[in-house]
Amino acid sequence: MLKPIGAILIILTTTWMGFIVSKQYSDRPKQLRQLRSALQSLEAEIVYGLTPIQLAAEHLATQLPKPLSIFFKTLSDALVDSKDNLQAVWENSIHSFWPNTALKKNEKEILLQFGATLGKQDSENQTKQIQLTLAHLEREEKEARVAQTKYEKMSKSLGFLSGILIVLLLI
Repeated sequence: MLKPIGAILIILTTTWMGFIVSKQYSDRPKQLRQLRSALQSLEAEIVYGLTPIQLAAEHLATQLPKPLSIFFKTLSDALVDSKDNLQAVWENSIHSFWPNTALKKNEKEILLQFGATLGKQDSENQTKQIQLTLAHLEREEKEARVAQTKYEKMSKSLGFLSGILIVLLLI
């Protein structure tokens, strides 16, 4: 009686793990698309609307879905409370929200490089910097879509099949 229940639990657990990995592959392109949209909105608010970065981040926090809203909320709150410069606050906000994303190290580096230039240039150069960041993120999004196509379904299948393998080895 306990063996079939144990086998079912093993298969369900490994299948569930496969779905978790699969979700990472499907969330990454979506989050990159949202991040690109957020940076375009940030550009419009800062460059064209002449909105301070703290207020622009506050506006974005209310408009974006999680986890990006968490990043912009953290950034906005830190800019109000902190005496650090913008780059340090940007980096701290990136580091604190990063574990909640499906994004990879490359995207983190792109955002950290962008944060190093944020607010240090005139509006023309800031626009160029945002466009460069958007181009890098677009490239990463294309790669993420390719990885999603390749690995999303495979992750689900491997989760299930590894559960079957474990059960067979234990019998």
